[in-house]
Amino acid sequence: MNKAQLIDAIAKDANLTKADAKRALDAFVKTTANTLKAGGRVALVGFGSFSVSKRNARTGRNPQTGTPIKIAAKKVVKFKAGTELTSKVK
Repeated sequence: MNKAQLIDAIAKDANLTKADAKRALDAFVKTTANTLKAGGRVALVGFGSFSVSKRNARTGRNPQTGTPIKIAAKKVVKFKAGTELTSKVK
């Protein structure tokens, strides 16, 4: 499902216009990104939680040549699915 399909589904399920559904989705994404950037965590009971984790610098290998390369440290976004979401997928 892409963003346009998600907006259509939200609009249909919530009885909203597509424009309202798009604004709601954009606001969710923006708010989540800002919270994670500030070092916070977003937890939606039953759905899951978004958090930021730090990945340390490490040495990797170029798959074509096999030469070692340095991979810089960085922050990555993690999502952990909630039990309700997990049970609906099984």
